[in-house]
Amino acid sequence: MSLVVILCASAGVALLVPGPVRLARPAGAGAPVPAGESEGLLRRGRWLWAALAGGGAAVLLGGPLAVPAGAGAFALVAVVAGRGEPAGVRRRREEVRRDLPAVVTLLAAALRSGTAPGEGIDLVCRALPGAAAARLTPVAARLRLGGDPIAIWGALGADPELGPLGRTLARAHRTGAPVVAAVERLADDLARQARAAVEDRARAVGVRAAVPLGLCLLPSFLLLGIVPLAVSLAQSIV
Repeated sequence: MSLVVILCASAGVALLVPGPVRLARPAGAGAPVPAGESEGLLRRGRWLWAALAGGGAAVLLGGPLAVPAGAGAFALVAVVAGRGEPAGVRRRREEVRRDLPAVVTLLAAALRSGTAPGEGIDLVCRALPGAAAARLTPVAARLRLGGDPIAIWGALGADPELGPLGRTLARAHRTGAPVVAAVERLADDLARQARAAVEDRARAVGVRAAVPLGLCLLPSFLLLGIVPLAVSLAQSIV
């Protein structure tokens, strides 16, 4: 029993010790970032948490169930913690989603002035640096090198956040529709969606604020209103 706990804890501590810094390049990012910065504490130390969970399960159950319970808890915590989304990835995704309406609006203004889509994307990336610009910079580079616009925009259409822009431009190039009008319509749609999302969050704040208020008022209502009434009724019956 003790041997299992010691081995699990030792493995967790050994795996938690930082090794050489690894560089991870997120999809579409312009520069590499340290892998540790993109992983949260839960994901980065998942082997330690798994070892602690396995050792705790083994100590709690004991007997013949110690080893299988410890191994099961270790595997479960390792899988669940490993599948969690890193905090850095979530922040970049939210930043791209937040900047997309402004990116499309600026691109529509650049296209309206007669700029080509590739040059317009380059101007937008320089005017609005951030996570969205980091993903769009390779697109502008491929367009400048003379790549097929339909294929390039179609590949961008697979991006989880920038997909609406890629699909709109790919469809406009494929069908011959005016690119400026298509991008302007997309900008209007994204602006409406952003306003609706802000309104939904504002309404949700009121709902969430009512929960602690109700939890505070309910005990006082019971103690000051219901309990005295129940006591008086009980005394009148007796």
